[in-house]
Amino acid sequence: MPSSKIILYMLIAVGVLLGFIVVAYMVLRKRLQQSDVMQMQKLRAGTQEKTFSLEILYQKLYTKYIKTPFLKRYLFKIRRRLEIINVDDEYLTRKQTSQILTKALLIIIPLTLFIILIAKSNALLLSILLIFELFIIDTLVDGMVDKMDNRLLQQQIDFFAEIRHAYHEYNMVEEAIYQVAQDDENVEMARQAEKIYEILISNDPESELEKYYDVAPNSYLKEFAGISYLTKEFGDRKVDKTSLYLKNLNNISQEMQLEILKRDKLDYVFQSLSVISILPLLALEPIKNWAVSQFSFTSSFYLGKQGMIVQILIVILTFLCYTLTRKLKDNGSTTIDTRPTNPWQEKIYKLPVIKQLVDCFIPKDGTKERRRLTNLIKDSATKDKIQWIYVSRISLTIIAFVGSLLVFTQLHRIEIDYIYTQPTSTYNIVGEMSDKNLKSAQQLTESDNKFLNKYRGKTATTLEDIEKAMSRSEDYATSTDDEIEVAAKRVLEKLRKINSEYLSWFEMLLAMVFALVGYNLPIWLLYFQARMRKLEMEDEVMQFQTIILMLMRIERVNVEMILEWLERYSNIFKEPLAKCINNYESGSWEALEQLKDDVNYKDFIRIVESLQAAVEKIPIADAFDELDSEREYYQAKRKESNERLISKKGMIGKVIGFAPMVCLFVGYLIIPLVLIGLTSMNSSFAGMSSSM
Repeated sequence: MPSSKIILYMLIAVGVLLGFIVVAYMVLRKRLQQSDVMQMQKLRAGTQEKTFSLEILYQKLYTKYIKTPFLKRYLFKIRRRLEIINVDDEYLTRKQTSQILTKALLIIIPLTLFIILIAKSNALLLSILLIFELFIIDTLVDGMVDKMDNRLLQQQIDFFAEIRHAYHEYNMVEEAIYQVAQDDENVEMARQAEKIYEILISNDPESELEKYYDVAPNSYLKEFAGISYLTKEFGDRKVDKTSLYLKNLNNISQEMQLEILKRDKLDYVFQSLSVISILPLLALEPIKNWAVSQFSFTSSFYLGKQGMIVQILIVILTFLCYTLTRKLKDNGSTTIDTRPTNPWQEKIYKLPVIKQLVDCFIPKDGTKERRRLTNLIKDSATKDKIQWIYVSRISLTIIAFVGSLLVFTQLHRIEIDYIYTQPTSTYNIVGEMSDKNLKSAQQLTESDNKFLNKYRGKTATTLEDIEKAMSRSEDYATSTDDEIEVAAKRVLEKLRKINSEYLSWFEMLLAMVFALVGYNLPIWLLYFQARMRKLEMEDEVMQFQTIILMLMRIERVNVEMILEWLERYSNIFKEPLAKCINNYESGSWEALEQLKDDVNYKDFIRIVESLQAAVEKIPIADAFDELDSEREYYQAKRKESNERLISKKGMIGKVIGFAPMVCLFVGYLIIPLVLIGLTSMNSSFAGMSSSM
């Protein structure tokens, strides 16, 4: 068979095969389009990321952060708060945790490089600033998590508005919550609503509700969950032709609106105070460099021991003001205890030797000091145990004492280095020395250093000893006796300064004073925190009034149940309320009377007296009828109370926040320039007078 025919047959066969493949492909494609396989492929294609995805990046960064020892601590601190907001949503929790930590690092890393750049020549200040950055990270992290908590509050407002419409449609609490919980836009609130729905339909909703109370992001969600449970159990009723459940939802919404306004105003007042309190630390080195370059006579202050002492004092003041500003700003956002159950204080306290040492300092049970400290812990609403507080006190004492000695030693070294390195010459009042004068001054310093090294540490050295050594020296071979005498006096003055730069008994005494301050610092912070809590007493009592207003119209609600609700949502009055509930079974009237004795706030005592009337004499609704009739008055009073609270905090915050800045310009710039300038002028005039 000719080869041409073979090729033709092969081409025909290939063509037929190709046609068969095309037909088979079209048939299979048509069938796949109608099958579940194609539907799954479409769904999968819709979820695949074709380009760069930030969400995937945050998930990958999370796995990196959790393996990094230093960042791991902050990662878990953020996660503990977000876990409560994002109920059982691991993906969202990881994403938000990684997102917050990444933003904080993007701010801290450039700031660290800037600090190293401006303070690289000052090792002591550089180390202090880098340590201080740890506190800045805490502030950044807390601020970003607070924003998420505020966003949850905003979502709750919209959620309650949707609940009203859903409740009108279904007339069942759990069904209304379930329908609104399907909202995909407000993810955080949807998670909370799903959790509350699961509680309401569970076999034991009461115990599940108690568990939810321990982890709820804010008190308003606790109130909503509790009111929803009571309405589901006891039913709804009409009050003034309005559903009691919807009326209670409206009361909670009004409380949230007031809280949101309060937080917004506090954020506005304090938005820059924390930054202002930190800025002096970043300005210390630039101010020193500018002053030395423009006014040469100030170098003895800024480059010597005195300047370093002022720097350290400003750093300490900045640290205290920054800490107080943070505590003062507390805007009432979610007070979730982000501390681990086993903090470093607990780990140290578990060591047998440390435990015995700390127990020696802790006041014994039944003593007046122990009762005073216990009451202070309650008033400040801190989560710390007494053992932790004393571990912190002893640790700060040791750190303050050892740190003070190290700082004093460093100050002596700085002063000695200044004497050995600074050019020895008569400085101009304004400006710098010329290159020629600077070179001569440096040569004179090197010459003086030879004699300083020879007699350093010899306190019995006299002027005659130095003059004899100078007369035999090549540096003064052609000098007159008067010139040698002037130079010897200068060297002797330097020598006395160097020999006096050692750790003295007075500095040991100062170190003990600083150690005493460190020992008392945790207690002083508790006093400050307790003082701030007292400013919020009126706000908490008004919240109690709202809770009572929601409960008093519900059937089967009694005084004990009201006390349990008040204790659940209280912060300042939590301990006396818990004590009252424990004693309630042994005598309701006596327990309430003891509650009146345990508190000294008039408006809260008035609530307790109304509860006493509701125990034996009149129904609860009659005992608190003024809360309903004067609701608008109490709302206006609540707004006024918030305004006063914000005004007080703002005034105190401005004084504390601007204190480091004022001390920086007054104590580190203006006063040194004026005093040293006047001293230099007096010395110049005295020299001119003696030469005339």
